[in-house]
Amino acid sequence: MSVDLPEPLVAYFSAETANDPAALAECFTENAVVKDEGKDIQGRAAIRQWMTAAKNKYQHTTEPLSVAQRDGKTIVTAKVSGNFPNSPVTLEHAFELSGNKIISLEIH
Repeated sequence: MSVDLPEPLVAYFSAETANDPAALAECFTENAVVKDEGKDIQGRAAIRQWMTAAKNKYQHTTEPLSVAQRDGKTIVTAKVSGNFPNSPVTLEHAFELSGNKIISLEIH
């Protein structure tokens, strides 16, 4: 990755690229929350299921383009390509971190 990301996000995007939902879920705290497509997904097990379902449905890839800090969150702008209308799209991934884990992610 050419974008300088904090370590938990390097692990997240590496697991996403490797299509490894188990490793991706381990990037989060036990009770972390992901907000995506109008849904709230809470906890590692649910996050693992969410990523498995998303990969199966969209066969997507995510390429981080830039990173910024805003309102206490780490915002990663990424190109997301896959099996969905208007692909590729640019989406913001708003991460809240605690130590070396992700406590929340909102994708919009």
